[in-house]
Amino acid sequence: MTVYIAFLRGINVGGKNIIKMQDLKRVLEKIGFCDVQTYIQSGNVLFKSNEEKEPLLKKIEYEIELAFGFSVRVVLRTAEELEQIIKNCPFSESEILEAEASSEAESLYVCLLAHVPLQEKIQQLNAYRTESDEYRIVGREVFLLFHRSIRNSKLANNLHKLDVPTTVRNWKTINKVAVLARIKNI
Repeated sequence: MTVYIAFLRGINVGGKNIIKMQDLKRVLEKIGFCDVQTYIQSGNVLFKSNEEKEPLLKKIEYEIELAFGFSVRVVLRTAEELEQIIKNCPFSESEILEAEASSEAESLYVCLLAHVPLQEKIQQLNAYRTESDEYRIVGREVFLLFHRSIRNSKLANNLHKLDVPTTVRNWKTINKVAVLARIKNI
Protein backbone atom coordinates (compact mmCIF):
# COMPACT_ATOMS: atom_id res chain seq x y z
CA MET A 1 0.00 0.00 0.00
CA THR A 2 1.11 3.54 -0.71
CA VAL A 3 1.44 6.04 2.13
CA TYR A 4 -0.23 9.30 1.10
CA ILE A 5 -0.43 12.69 2.74
CA ALA A 6 -3.45 14.87 2.01
CA PHE A 7 -2.76 18.54 2.66
CA LEU A 8 -6.07 20.40 2.97
CA ARG A 9 -6.18 24.07 2.04
CA GLY A 10 -7.87 26.75 4.09
CA ILE A 11 -9.50 24.81 6.90
CA ASN A 12 -9.72 25.94 10.53
CA VAL A 13 -8.42 29.42 9.68
CA GLY A 14 -10.10 32.50 11.11
CA GLY A 15 -13.19 30.60 12.23
CA LYS A 16 -14.02 29.46 8.69
CA ASN A 17 -14.24 26.00 7.17
CA ILE A 18 -14.04 24.31 10.56
CA ILE A 19 -13.28 20.61 10.46
CA LYS A 20 -12.44 18.65 13.59
CA MET A 21 -9.60 16.26 12.88
CA GLN A 22 -11.40 13.33 14.51
CA ASP A 23 -14.36 13.92 12.14
CA LEU A 24 -12.04 14.16 9.13
CA LYS A 25 -10.32 10.94 10.17
CA ARG A 26 -13.69 9.20 10.46
CA VAL A 27 -14.74 10.36 6.96
CA LEU A 28 -11.54 9.03 5.38
CA GLU A 29 -11.77 5.73 7.24
CA LYS A 30 -15.40 5.37 6.09
CA ILE A 31 -14.33 5.56 2.43
CA GLY A 32 -11.81 2.78 2.90
CA PHE A 33 -8.46 4.38 3.68
CA CYS A 34 -6.22 2.49 6.09
CA ASP A 35 -4.15 3.66 9.04
CA VAL A 36 -5.57 7.22 8.90
CA GLN A 37 -3.78 9.76 11.08
CA THR A 38 -4.10 13.54 11.30
CA TYR A 39 -1.41 15.98 12.35
CA ILE A 40 -2.35 19.37 13.84
CA GLN A 41 -5.49 21.30 13.00
CA SER A 42 -4.36 22.73 9.64
CA GLY A 43 -5.43 19.63 7.72
CA ASN A 44 -2.55 17.23 7.29
CA VAL A 45 -3.80 13.65 6.91
CA LEU A 46 -1.66 10.57 6.46
CA PHE A 47 -3.20 7.31 5.25
CA LYS A 48 -2.57 4.18 3.21
CA SER A 49 -4.35 3.24 0.01
CA ASN A 50 -3.90 1.12 -3.10
CA GLU A 51 -5.76 3.66 -5.25
CA GLU A 52 -4.16 5.90 -7.86
CA LYS A 53 -3.54 9.54 -7.01
CA GLU A 54 -6.02 11.37 -9.29
CA PRO A 55 -9.15 9.32 -8.46
CA LEU A 56 -8.09 9.41 -4.81
CA LEU A 57 -7.84 13.20 -4.84
CA LYS A 58 -11.30 13.60 -6.38
CA LYS A 59 -12.77 11.13 -3.90
CA ILE A 60 -11.30 12.99 -0.89
CA GLU A 61 -12.54 16.39 -2.09
CA TYR A 62 -16.00 14.96 -2.86
CA GLU A 63 -16.35 13.18 0.51
CA ILE A 64 -15.20 16.25 2.46
CA GLU A 65 -17.78 18.43 0.72
CA LEU A 66 -20.47 15.80 1.30
CA ALA A 67 -19.62 15.43 5.00
CA PHE A 68 -18.91 19.06 5.93
CA GLY A 69 -20.95 21.09 3.44
CA PHE A 70 -18.16 23.11 1.83
CA SER A 71 -15.50 22.39 -0.76
CA VAL A 72 -11.84 22.11 0.18
CA ARG A 73 -8.89 21.91 -2.19
CA VAL A 74 -6.56 19.03 -1.42
CA VAL A 75 -2.96 18.62 -2.53
CA LEU A 76 -1.78 15.02 -2.38
CA ARG A 77 1.77 13.72 -1.99
CA THR A 78 3.17 10.25 -1.36
CA ALA A 79 5.64 9.60 1.46
CA GLU A 80 8.39 9.26 -1.17
CA GLU A 81 7.48 12.59 -2.76
CA LEU A 82 7.60 14.24 0.66
CA GLU A 83 11.11 12.84 1.20
CA GLN A 84 12.16 14.35 -2.14
CA ILE A 85 10.75 17.73 -1.12
CA ILE A 86 12.99 17.69 1.94
CA LYS A 87 16.04 16.55 -0.04
CA ASN A 88 15.43 19.15 -2.77
CA CYS A 89 15.29 22.22 -0.55
CA PRO A 90 17.12 24.78 -2.71
CA PHE A 91 18.10 27.08 0.16
CA SER A 92 21.41 26.46 1.88
CA GLU A 93 21.67 26.02 5.62
CA SER A 94 23.42 29.40 5.88
CA GLU A 95 20.62 31.14 3.91
CA ILE A 96 18.03 29.62 6.23
CA LEU A 97 19.96 30.55 9.38
CA GLU A 98 20.37 34.11 8.12
CA ALA A 99 16.62 34.41 7.51
CA GLU A 100 15.80 32.89 10.89
CA ALA A 101 18.07 35.40 12.62
CA SER A 102 16.00 38.32 11.33
CA SER A 103 12.57 36.66 11.19
CA GLU A 104 9.69 37.39 13.51
CA ALA A 105 8.38 33.83 13.09
CA GLU A 106 9.02 30.77 10.91
CA SER A 107 11.23 31.54 7.91
CA LEU A 108 11.08 28.51 5.62
CA TYR A 109 7.83 27.34 4.02
CA VAL A 110 6.80 25.08 1.18
CA CYS A 111 3.91 25.90 -1.11
CA LEU A 112 2.63 22.56 -2.41
CA LEU A 113 1.21 22.86 -5.92
CA ALA A 114 -1.34 20.57 -7.56
CA HIS A 115 0.73 20.74 -10.76
CA VAL A 116 3.67 22.63 -12.28
CA PRO A 117 2.70 26.24 -13.09
CA LEU A 118 3.05 27.77 -16.54
CA GLN A 119 6.25 29.74 -17.12
CA GLU A 120 4.38 33.01 -17.74
CA LYS A 121 2.65 32.64 -14.35
CA ILE A 122 6.01 32.15 -12.65
CA GLN A 123 7.24 35.35 -14.32
CA GLN A 124 4.33 37.25 -12.74
CA LEU A 125 5.44 36.06 -9.31
CA ASN A 126 8.90 37.56 -9.82
CA ALA A 127 7.42 41.03 -9.24
CA TYR A 128 6.93 40.11 -5.55
CA ARG A 129 10.42 38.78 -4.87
CA THR A 130 12.41 41.06 -2.55
CA GLU A 131 15.54 40.83 -0.43
CA SER A 132 13.37 39.73 2.48
CA ASP A 133 10.97 37.48 0.52
CA GLU A 134 12.63 34.88 -1.68
CA TYR A 135 11.30 31.87 -3.54
CA ARG A 136 12.60 29.02 -5.65
CA ILE A 137 10.48 26.55 -7.56
CA VAL A 138 11.47 22.90 -7.72
CA GLY A 139 8.94 20.81 -9.64
CA ARG A 140 5.56 21.15 -7.95
CA GLU A 141 6.87 22.98 -4.91
CA VAL A 142 7.58 26.63 -4.24
CA PHE A 143 10.15 26.97 -1.47
CA LEU A 144 9.63 30.27 0.34
CA LEU A 145 12.19 31.98 2.57
CA PHE A 146 11.06 34.96 4.63
CA HIS A 147 13.50 37.21 6.48
CA ARG A 148 10.68 38.91 8.37
CA SER A 149 7.35 37.08 8.34
CA ILE A 150 4.93 35.33 6.00
CA ARG A 151 2.05 37.36 7.47
CA ASN A 152 2.52 40.61 5.55
CA SER A 153 4.48 39.18 2.65
CA LYS A 154 3.38 40.36 -0.78
CA LEU A 155 5.02 37.26 -2.21
CA ALA A 156 2.93 34.94 -0.01
CA ASN A 157 -0.21 36.95 -0.71
CA ASN A 158 0.29 36.61 -4.47
CA LEU A 159 1.00 32.87 -4.77
CA HIS A 160 -2.51 32.54 -6.22
CA LYS A 161 -1.18 34.23 -9.38
CA LEU A 162 0.51 30.95 -10.24
CA ASP A 163 -3.05 29.89 -11.12
CA VAL A 164 -2.55 26.44 -9.58
CA PRO A 165 -4.32 24.96 -6.55
CA THR A 166 -1.90 25.35 -3.64
CA THR A 167 -1.49 25.02 0.09
CA VAL A 168 1.39 26.22 2.25
CA ARG A 169 3.09 24.51 5.20
CA ASN A 170 6.06 25.59 7.29
CA TRP A 171 9.25 23.55 7.18
CA LYS A 172 8.74 22.10 10.67
CA THR A 173 5.35 20.71 9.66
CA ILE A 174 6.74 19.24 6.42
CA ASN A 175 9.49 17.48 8.38
CA LYS A 176 7.17 16.24 11.13
CA VAL A 177 4.71 14.82 8.59
CA ALA A 178 7.63 13.12 6.80
CA VAL A 179 8.66 11.45 10.07
CA LEU A 180 5.10 10.21 10.60
CA ALA A 181 5.01 8.93 7.00
CA ARG A 182 8.28 7.03 7.50
CA ILE A 183 6.75 5.29 10.52
CA LYS A 184 3.72 4.27 8.43
CA ASN A 185 6.04 2.80 5.78
CA ILE A 186 7.57 0.37 8.28
